[in-house]
Amino acid sequence: MAERNPTSAQTQRAPPRPTTPTFLHKLQHHAPNSTQLTVTGAILLLLTVAGAVLPLIFFSPLIILSSPIWVPAGTILLLIVTSFLSMVGFGIIAVAALSWVYRYYRGLHPLGSDRFDYARNRIYDTASHVKDYAREYGGYLQNKVKDAAPGA
Repeated sequence: MAERNPTSAQTQRAPPRPTTPTFLHKLQHHAPNSTQLTVTGAILLLLTVAGAVLPLIFFSPLIILSSPIWVPAGTILLLIVTSFLSMVGFGIIAVAALSWVYRYYRGLHPLGSDRFDYARNRIYDTASHVKDYAREYGGYLQNKVKDAAPGA
């Protein structure tokens, strides 16, 4: 039987951990409990509400007195911003549409070109059927008119 050598077992072990705690150990050691989190959240909520309400209370007389200036200015600013954003949006749509048309006519088969081809063929077929129908029944109607008015 082979004998075990205690020194060889010790050399195969992992090196000892450092004695100074890592950042995660420090964080876990100082982690707050649920009561501390609840109190901290409530304080932050109170400070946020107070930070929003107190300026409104103090500046409300100034806001009320100057509202004949702010309401039209805000309306005009809203119209300007809305029109600018809609112009930018329509411009982006136009560029995208022109890009799609360019790629379609170059034969690059952009997304949706198969449906476009199907619709175009469907319209062409319907138009040719209507034309054939008009030729077929157009002569019939001309004959009926001649029958109704023989001298015409």
